[in-house]
Amino acid sequence: MANTPQSKKRAKQSEVRRQRNVAMRSKIRSSIKNILKAVDSGDKEAATSAYKIAVPIIDGMTNKGILHKNTSSRHKSRLNARIKAMA
Repeated sequence: MANTPQSKKRAKQSEVRRQRNVAMRSKIRSSIKNILKAVDSGDKEAATSAYKIAVPIIDGMTNKGILHKNTSSRHKSRLNARIKAMA
């Protein structure tokens, strides 16, 4: 366990950051699942609106360093392709 004041503070900070990252990852996954549910139900309007909500969330997590930029691009591209294929 942490002994010095500096290491105690760092341990506390890393736990706070871990909790925040877990919450943000959960938010991304939920937004992606909302798009996939709308696509599976065949509702293009709902899928498009869910996609418009999810893109800024995904981009924000990329800017914060939680997702790699290629990962976020891949998610957005595949989701958009699934929405366009609904026609």
